Amino acid sequence: MIKPMAPPPAPTARLLRFCLAISGLTGAIGILSLALAAHAGDSNTLGTAARMLMFHAPVFLGIGILAQSRRVLLLPFTALCLACGLILFCGDLFSRAFLESRLFPMAAPIGGMLLIVGWLALALGAFRISPRDA
Repeated sequence: MIKPMAPPPAPTARLLRFCLAISGLTGAIGILSLALAAHAGDSNTLGTAARMLMFHAPVFLGIGILAQSRRVLLLPFTALCLACGLILFCGDLFSRAFLESRLFPMAAPIGGMLLIVGWLALALGAFRISPRDA
């Protein structure tokens, strides 16, 4: 008996690849930062950056998985805002901890605002979700 052919697998969404890479990097840098904060004299700045990175690592994983199965309005924008926000916010905190100077004036507040915009974009995306193949 001839078996029907299985449908071809869905192509991997580019956003999934991006988010998996960012999730892994964010988690790895977060763990490294936690270890450095545990051994540093003034670990408050590093600890804040580490917690921010560790908090967002699974978020990128979730965004990537969601991108593979559904079309969500603003999802790429969400991932980009969160990634850029983390780079600016945590980059400024790392710069303060290691170089004893700011990344540039207003880097952390701009990064924080990008993080807020990214989270709001994720919330707004909940109103427009469709199947990936549609």
